Amino acid sequence: IEIYKHPKEERIARTWGTTAPGLPYVEETITKAGNWLIGGDLEVIEPIKYHDGLDRFRLSPVELRQEFEKRNADAVFAFQLRNPVHNGHALLMTDTRRRLLEMGYKNPILLLHPLGGYTKADDVPLSWRMKQHEKVLEDGVLNPETTVVSIFPSPMHYAGPTEVQWHAKARINAGANFYIVGRDPAGMGHPIEKRDLYDADHGKKVLSMAPGLERLNILPFRVAAYDKTEGKMAFFDPSRAQDFLFISGTKMRALAKNKENPPDGFMCPGGWKVLVKYYDSLTPSDNGRIHEAVPA
Repeated sequence: IEIYKHPKEERIARTWGTTAPGLPYVEETITKAGNWLIGGDLEVIEPIKYHDGLDRFRLSPVELRQEFEKRNADAVFAFQLRNPVHNGHALLMTDTRRRLLEMGYKNPILLLHPLGGYTKADDVPLSWRMKQHEKVLEDGVLNPETTVVSIFPSPMHYAGPTEVQWHAKARINAGANFYIVGRDPAGMGHPIEKRDLYDADHGKKVLSMAPGLERLNILPFRVAAYDKTEGKMAFFDPSRAQDFLFISGTKMRALAKNKENPPDGFMCPGGWKVLVKYYDSLTPSDNGRIHEAVPA
């Protein structure tokens, strides 16, 4: 065991690449932490139980590997998210499975691995996200036979290039050999300036170069958007950009909070009802109608 001084400023600078005030995880955890840290070897006596109705989803890396073996998986592809699953996400996941089948794999299994730790205040809480994910499976948007849903217990740091390496290495430990990486996977807006804190492609760029990830195949995904001509989520086609509608997380939250429906084909009806119910459950002071952000 070692007890050592907590170098908060250095830790923040090395992790986020900035010490600008307003970083959510920093303000929630590091700033409030003490000035000393303790480190050493850990021995797990027994798994932690939260008794919140979600413990059945909290599978350890060993349990995940056993589940993949039980399902006779010859490839495991992981998808992480901290938002409700819409049909664009589902398209990315099902298309990845199709690609793996074309590569010769017989039984690729999806690890749907939502963040289970700290997330920003405007993110949908874990318990509601898990209800929504269950509806996505019930409605057949994702195949329960080829999907394993498990909570990834890590908090969200929003630390960009540093954090995506942790996310990737944790999935190797859980038995994944393919990892779907999207746009700005661990980023956020700069807390002071009107710009993104990190380059939007930080995920695929860093993971293609980072050491220790040789066993993990990185799968950058194509951009999905709502195709107005087809009435469904589809891969964006720049040659007919006018036919596509990008529905941001802010837009999605605004629609759900105002009890309005998204375009048909954006999200399965059961999953959308869960979102509307969540926002309806908030206190009146928290549940005022959301005004969409005005473009800068």
